[in-house]
Amino acid sequence: MSDLKARFEAAAREAQSLSRRPSNENLLKLYAFYKQATTGDVSGKRPGFTDMVGRAKYDAWAERKGLSQEEAMQSYIALVETLKS
Repeated sequence: MSDLKARFEAAAREAQSLSRRPSNENLLKLYAFYKQATTGDVSGKRPGFTDMVGRAKYDAWAERKGLSQEEAMQSYIALVETLKS
């Protein structure tokens, strides 16, 4: 697990310095996988319709509900790798 966590943390640093800004869809995926990996299943109330960004982030995270932390880390790492190329 520690090797996976180290690779995950490295991917998180790499995601901050990508040469191109990811699409909104990929940004939401990055957010959701990161939150699932670090926090677990979504919690709290879904933001109201006036908070469109918060609502999109919440929904993206909620779609990953039930995904294990390890699976979320692996998915995050894989997504960052595709965004680097």
